[in-house]
Amino acid sequence: MRRVIFNQKGGVGKSTITCNLAAISANQGLRTLVVDLDPQGNATRYLLGEAADDCDHTMAEFFASTLGFRIGPRKPPELSLYVGETDFANLSVLPANRELESLQTKLESRYKIYKLRDALETLQDQFDAIYIDTPPALNFFSRSALIAANRCLIPFDCDDFSRRALYELLEHIHEIQEDHNESLQIEGVVVNHYQSAAKLPRNVVQELIDEGLPILDAYLSASVKVRESHQNAKPLIHHAPRHKLTEEYRALFAALGG
Repeated sequence: MRRVIFNQKGGVGKSTITCNLAAISANQGLRTLVVDLDPQGNATRYLLGEAADDCDHTMAEFFASTLGFRIGPRKPPELSLYVGETDFANLSVLPANRELESLQTKLESRYKIYKLRDALETLQDQFDAIYIDTPPALNFFSRSALIAANRCLIPFDCDDFSRRALYELLEHIHEIQEDHNESLQIEGVVVNHYQSAAKLPRNVVQELIDEGLPILDAYLSASVKVRESHQNAKPLIHHAPRHKLTEEYRALFAALGG
């Protein structure tokens, strides 16, 4: 299973959802990999903490190697060589850093859009589940992820701006399905930062449901525990295993079928 978490709007919780679902997957004994394609490297820092600054194997190095460039020690374009371990059993990461950003134009001009898909296929015997975090834009890296994945999860923040962006996002995904990856399935829209006591989020979500959009039943609440878990570099299942939000993540993982 290769699942991409994608939304071209920032601040909707892509990295948080990616890492927490991956951590639950690993905690259940599945060999799990997080692929960080966001130059901001939030998923990398969430899983590695301060060690993220010392990574000598990154996705930037991998993509540079596909261009014949060198960043740091010379390595061939074999993705398994860039996989790093985390402190959590069964959970590995392909880290990101700012150097990804400078490679984007070169990768687009050389039409390397299928490189990630082909590289991840070489890891299918090493991992049971692969989660791909994407930048908040429809660019080379997010397109590569949508082409490489077979499932797509869409985080949704409960406001009107997110709602307007959602329609355009779905159109982009359908284009990727038609032109590059007909096996890609939209698993659903994850309602994030949900406040059940507030009228606006309830109304926005209900309107999307009434329109027939694939809104998943497992909503994720807003909680300060997320920021705490970021600061401690521990996904919620390790930081606060009995918290309400952790249980909501477990419910989401179950709803997705793992």
